[in-house]
Amino acid sequence: MSFKVTILGSGAALPTAQKNPTSQYIECQNRHILIDCGEGSQMQMRKFGVKLQKISHILISHLHGDHYFGLVGLLSTMHLLGRDKGIHIYGPKELEQIIRLQLEIAGNKIGFSLEFHHIKKNQTGLLFEDKCIEIHTFPLKHKIQTNGFLIKEKEKELTLDSERFYSDKLSIQFIQYFKKGQNVTDENGSTYFYKDYTFKAMPTKSYAFCSDTAYNENIITSIKNSDVLYHEATFTEKELDRAKVTLHSTAKQAATIALKANVGKLLMGHLSARFKNDKQHLIEAKKVFENSFVVDDGDEFII
Repeated sequence: MSFKVTILGSGAALPTAQKNPTSQYIECQNRHILIDCGEGSQMQMRKFGVKLQKISHILISHLHGDHYFGLVGLLSTMHLLGRDKGIHIYGPKELEQIIRLQLEIAGNKIGFSLEFHHIKKNQTGLLFEDKCIEIHTFPLKHKIQTNGFLIKEKEKELTLDSERFYSDKLSIQFIQYFKKGQNVTDENGSTYFYKDYTFKAMPTKSYAFCSDTAYNENIITSIKNSDVLYHEATFTEKELDRAKVTLHSTAKQAATIALKANVGKLLMGHLSARFKNDKQHLIEAKKVFENSFVVDDGDEFII
């Protein structure tokens, strides 16, 4: 199954005609996850063919408006379209109060359950897991509580060597054991070894998301060896002092984190609206970490 990231919004706090505020849609092992929900995110979903009713988990990194102003509108639209399946929302505890108050004042009764999961300021560790994926969180360094996220596949089952299995005319019931790495002994006492009927499992993949944050090497242990890292790069080195004051990062700093964390690919976003293009960001990042890219609205990445 695919592991795909769709960039719904790639801009910073100030929306522009070219870039919406931060929002990303993740499809992993047929799980559908939204990370942040800036203003206009639901319109971006329609524009880029994202089926919003499939979303089951929403992760909000922090409560600066460009990362969640679109959430109550999205939930309202889901209701108007007849959604009846509950949704899980992860973020700072104040997020629940904000959303429920907006819905209450407007007299909107949502026809599905909102399950809020409060993330603490310095929380590190597992937020969610099922048989296929895990979602982890870790603290970032910003003006208010801000959390990063890691989405990773769980260890996959072994791949069946179908040609040999069916040529030996074994019982179909053996398959479930072979895929789990278990040998099988039949009623006649004959033992069949899983290694003779399987190939290695497909490698697991992971995606790390680091929204607004100052340069912070403390996150490296949480994102180390990720296949793809998204890291904000609001400024270039020319605006380093500004980055320090606002607790944001430069492209060079994002690339340094990618290098030290040994990730496979770096995606940079949240560029300040003052920049007409991403040329300087790429120059600075690639000097440190060659496999660096700047994202745009509508970009898709297969992990």
